[in-house]
Amino acid sequence: MKVRNSFKSARLRDRNCKIVRRRRRLYIINKVNPRFKARHG
Repeated sequence: MKVRNSFKSARLRDRNCKIVRRRRRLYIINKVNPRFKARHG
């Protein structure tokens, strides 16, 4: 999982990326291609 400052570029990398809020943090999860996982903050 990558920790990123900017989520806009990370979200646009793949169509299946979804943004999820958990414990005051933003996560990008991708069920189809898990290597796109990322965390913000």
